Amino acid sequence: MSKLFEGLGDSLDVWMSHGDKLIALPQGFTTIATTANAPYAGIAHNSNQLYGIQFHPEVTHTPRGKQVLSNFAVNICAAQQNWTMAGFRDQEVMRIRQLVGERGQVIGAVSGGVDSTVAAKLMQEAIGNRFHAILVDNGLLREREAEQVKQTLEKGLGINLTVVDASELFLGRLKGITDDPERKRKVIGNTFIEVFQDKAKEIAEAAKGSEREGEIEWLLQGTLYPDVIESISFKGPSQTIKTHHNVGGLLEGMHLKLIEPLRELFKDEVRVLGTQLGIPEDLVWRHPFPGPGLAIRILGEVTPGQLRIARRADLIFIEEIYAAGLYRDISQAFAALLPVKAVGVMGDKRVHDQVIALRAVETSDFMTADWYPFDGKFLKRVSSRIVNEVEGVCRVLYDVTSKPPGTIEME
Repeated sequence: MSKLFEGLGDSLDVWMSHGDKLIALPQGFTTIATTANAPYAGIAHNSNQLYGIQFHPEVTHTPRGKQVLSNFAVNICAAQQNWTMAGFRDQEVMRIRQLVGERGQVIGAVSGGVDSTVAAKLMQEAIGNRFHAILVDNGLLREREAEQVKQTLEKGLGINLTVVDASELFLGRLKGITDDPERKRKVIGNTFIEVFQDKAKEIAEAAKGSEREGEIEWLLQGTLYPDVIESISFKGPSQTIKTHHNVGGLLEGMHLKLIEPLRELFKDEVRVLGTQLGIPEDLVWRHPFPGPGLAIRILGEVTPGQLRIARRADLIFIEEIYAAGLYRDISQAFAALLPVKAVGVMGDKRVHDQVIALRAVETSDFMTADWYPFDGKFLKRVSSRIVNEVEGVCRVLYDVTSKPPGTIEME
């Protein structure tokens, strides 16, 4: 038995999602794991402590993958098990203070989601009111989102917050983009940075002559490790799956430097950090909302009419999830608007209206995910409400695609 699989028995359920495989052993290596169609699923060097595996031990779909990682890191590499979230928090606060200096100021992107909120609270702990949180209302937020975020961050957590209404600018630039999700993300990411840079200049100008005077040269973002993996190759040759606006969608020549304190954390770790920072439980466990907002949940062109439909359908879905007591059981849920129409009968007339797709997933790391198994009565209730309460919708579908092959978001 190889040290890598020590204590795991003779067989192991793993997640393999590849279109390629090793067809011959490298010189000096021995096979330590196989599958029916991957004869070299695990290999080890005959004399050195070198190992290779073809599966993903880091995802929830590999139930005992953490033990594989522990065997490698602790038993083979003799890594010290002294990392704690409290230590990470103290380390990041010190690092931020050293980067920013005693008079430097930071502008930060917040959305009201757990990632940006935890990042903002950590930044506030590090530099106080020299951190300026910015919520850009890009016209792509959920219903009453901007008002709720302002209430939560400003009054609830005491974070220095400015709300910028840039909805007309964003919607104008998205006009006519019908079938290119990557272009949507790039347009939104670039516009975000333009708005931030303009606001940074305003804040720096307003602070002149005050005790808070100092150049704004840093931009805080709540980027997580899954965002990085899906957008760029960070610590390995991972393929770009999609561009996240806060990773691969930034302007070339951007004069703000990034601070991303959560960049190497997963969602479950961010929630632990948020709890340690005193963020309320309902916010810590809030479902993620993507930076590009409803633009990537509306497949096709984003228009005011399509936004109205997507917002209302999403609100109904989340209301029913709360009412059923399922919110904490689900990692992320939303309603998406598909770029197709279907025939239906509404009242006593034939209609040709749009289709809503519901999506809800279970995951701990957001690298892989399973669709949530709602019962038929729940789906029937949600569907009935949406087709009766949302004008322009005549059909509701439920997405039963896991990740992979699907991503969690639609675009």
